[in-house]
Amino acid sequence: MTHSPTLALTVRHPADSIAVLTVAGEIDVDSVPALRTRALELIRQGRPHLVLDLAPVEFCDSSGLNAMIGILRYAKDRHGSLSLAAAPPHLARLLDVTGVGELIPVLPTTAEAVDGLPSASPRPEYPA
Repeated sequence: MTHSPTLALTVRHPADSIAVLTVAGEIDVDSVPALRTRALELIRQGRPHLVLDLAPVEFCDSSGLNAMIGILRYAKDRHGSLSLAAAPPHLARLLDVTGVGELIPVLPTTAEAVDGLPSASPRPEYPA
């Protein structure tokens, strides 16, 4: 688990090419470097399909949106993808208003995001 003063990151691997990164707390200018570093590290480690579980996000500013776009580009350059899952209402609205939700798929649940990815079958530790 990675911690910054306002952010906690937890990783699960439901399939060989997929990582689910649960983001808890505040995504802001101070915490974005930790999020970006961890996400890009997962992609470099052979998990090109990344799902950000945003359910526990309390706040996200423009630096967080910019980081998500950068992560998407990095994943696509490596034949991967980025999906967002379980965005709370305040974040879903921000994604919609800014148009980021049109660039990056936003799904209601993490399971739906994982199910929509090209991968091996889910591992038992992460039920669909």
